[in-house]
Amino acid sequence: MEKLVQTIKGSLKDGIQLRNYQLEPLAFGLHFIKAEFILDDKEGQMDSLENTVRGTDGVSEIEVLNMSRMSVEMK
Repeated sequence: MEKLVQTIKGSLKDGIQLRNYQLEPLAFGLHFIKAEFILDDKEGQMDSLENTVRGTDGVSEIEVLNMSRMSVEMK
């Protein structure tokens, strides 16, 4: 999971950064990454973030949990 976080972090476009993250249990020994991202306030940044995370090998699905002017929280 740590390697997956580093892969996502390394593939983020300009103006997007991983603020912090946690590994959390899901069920039956499975875990998910709960991550908080900071993006520039410009058009297309959210789509870029979602496409980058979805396109990373090892990511099966994403869910946006919270979005504010300050950050985006996703699992």
